[in-house]
Amino acid sequence: MRLVKRPFFGLLFLLMGYTLHAQTGTLRTRNLGNQSSTQGNAIAYDRNGRPMRNSGGNDSLKTRNSLADSITIFYRYFDSTRNRTIDSSINDFYTRFPLPYQYQSLGNYGTAAQSLLFTPFMRPGFDAGFHAYDIYQFTIQQTKFYQTTRPYTELAYLLGSKAEQLINVLHTQNRKDNFNFSLEYRFSNAPGNVKNQNASHNNFRFTSQYKSPNRKYGLYFIFLSNKAASSENGGLQNVKRLDSLSLNDPYELETRLGRSGAARRNPFNTGVNTGNIYKESTLFIRHFYDFGKKDSLVTDSTTYKIFYPRFRLEHTLRYSSNSYQFIDNAVDSLLYEQYFNRTVLDRVNIDYNDRWTNIVNQFSMLTFPDKNNQSQFIKAGIALQNLSGRFDSILRKSTYNIYALGEYRNRTKNQVWDIEARGELYLNGWNAGDYEAWISMKRLLGKKLGYLNVGFHNVNRSPSFIFDPLSRFPIDNRTNFGKENVVRLFANYENPKNGLRISGNYYVVNNYIYFDSFFLAKQEATLFNVFHVSLEKKFKLSRYWNWYTEIHFQQKTGQAPVNIPSLLTRNRIAFEGNFFTNLFLSTGLEIRYHTPYKADGYSPFVGRYFYQNAETISNRPDINLFLHFRIKSFKGFVRFENLNTLNTSKGFEFSKLNMVSSVYPSLGLWTRVGVWWNFIN
Repeated sequence: MRLVKRPFFGLLFLLMGYTLHAQTGTLRTRNLGNQSSTQGNAIAYDRNGRPMRNSGGNDSLKTRNSLADSITIFYRYFDSTRNRTIDSSINDFYTRFPLPYQYQSLGNYGTAAQSLLFTPFMRPGFDAGFHAYDIYQFTIQQTKFYQTTRPYTELAYLLGSKAEQLINVLHTQNRKDNFNFSLEYRFSNAPGNVKNQNASHNNFRFTSQYKSPNRKYGLYFIFLSNKAASSENGGLQNVKRLDSLSLNDPYELETRLGRSGAARRNPFNTGVNTGNIYKESTLFIRHFYDFGKKDSLVTDSTTYKIFYPRFRLEHTLRYSSNSYQFIDNAVDSLLYEQYFNRTVLDRVNIDYNDRWTNIVNQFSMLTFPDKNNQSQFIKAGIALQNLSGRFDSILRKSTYNIYALGEYRNRTKNQVWDIEARGELYLNGWNAGDYEAWISMKRLLGKKLGYLNVGFHNVNRSPSFIFDPLSRFPIDNRTNFGKENVVRLFANYENPKNGLRISGNYYVVNNYIYFDSFFLAKQEATLFNVFHVSLEKKFKLSRYWNWYTEIHFQQKTGQAPVNIPSLLTRNRIAFEGNFFTNLFLSTGLEIRYHTPYKADGYSPFVGRYFYQNAETISNRPDINLFLHFRIKSFKGFVRFENLNTLNTSKGFEFSKLNMVSSVYPSLGLWTRVGVWWNFIN
């Protein structure tokens, strides 16, 4: 047993103490331009990043500024030019919960997760091959860069049944108007509903951005760290015993992996005796120097210095260290033989481990055709990637990639068109011949008609390195798999005024690589298609009653080795409104349902879901009762989930569990109580 590392809790308590003196104010958002002010009474920043005005008098009877406790804050996602505002909505719990409703885990939060929608891996170049815990991780692509006039902090704590907990801390502030930093930490731990299923995740992210006073030089910095530690039990030995539990607790049942016999849940246990441990540390630096035109804007009492970039030199450095490990310190050779058809030595520990170091240097040039539109640019560059792998005390692998890249973006000033096109081509190295092509065109049809977006995405990629003979993970039939090619055609129609969104995806897949058992991989030589269409709509039933519906329909062609439900739907009927002065309420019923289908099996030894065509699961709809509310900056979430597990044949007992797959049960009645609280300092 190991305790959560003290430095992380120290960080949490430090920020909580820091926010005790915070005054909750008004949250305002706006867009800030690429400009600086030289007026005598302009807003400046003190040593704590708080805005202050130059003193214009010390009259103690001066009327207090009603906006003194307000904040202007917005953010941009990494590699985006679009400003976004903080989300204060409360009607959808999954905008804050890391595991989306479209995903399902192995029955416990934090375990290996898979989407119920067809989502092939579409990234060219090197890939180690381990993605079962991607949904829980912090990523470069999801990183937010903030701009704020006041220090901003958000604290979140979620407590679930069986000692499940989730902690999230976010803090950002501008030390000056041209320098911002933010840090975010997330910890989760879930002991599990059955034995040997405890899962914990530690995620940390630090960002900063800087622009020189003359606006010519800029730097973006990201450091992130992810650790996933998930015990693996291989599923239940006898699923039928779920119907005859003596204590109405699946924890009493024996599993196929891990220590057998008596066991108890421990909310402080983050160690793994049998399971997967994935670690990632990434350092990302992007800096640039602009050439362009200086200008100024003069008002009655203010002069704003403005700089229009026309040409940019950009360098990006990315350093990543990854470790993927499966261990079993409680090997039982009889269980391996009986359930996995695998011969191993009894009581001899198992340790599969792949470690990679990845260094990418990217050099790019950008040009801005319209000085008044920084959302229009053309980019061209080249990158060198150096890879180093370690597989045990002896085996090593060093290789490289050279790839070219290009990009064009244009979000027109009148916001009618939003065009994006980009591509990558691997010219030489380990993944030579890989490529990616993406184009997306979005148009405003009218204020009442909404937006239409159509696009094309094509990826040609080499097999992941887990299929290479050097990998220590157990795959019995490693062969020379060919490159996988996936084409995606997509269209989206969105009408915000009517709360309507319709989306369509059409996939064409060739040379699809997949697992079809615990230790065997295959490649489907026959080209196949998958069609997916979805609809999201908000219906106003009455003044306070709303119905939110989301429907996904998907269909594959022929005998494609893909297991997906034909229909997935989620419906929420909620009583919502603004009551009293500061109380916002959303309470009601949430129902998720998918049609019966042959759910994938799961191999804990390689961290992969695998295709099976023998057993079909047919579940009751998931029914959740929720109460969400917001009072100023305080948001509360109270949920009673999986009411569908009520077993009337045994009285008032919640023991009719749905199944994730043939040997993994889902959760019974599950309560979650969470708070999200933001502070302005």
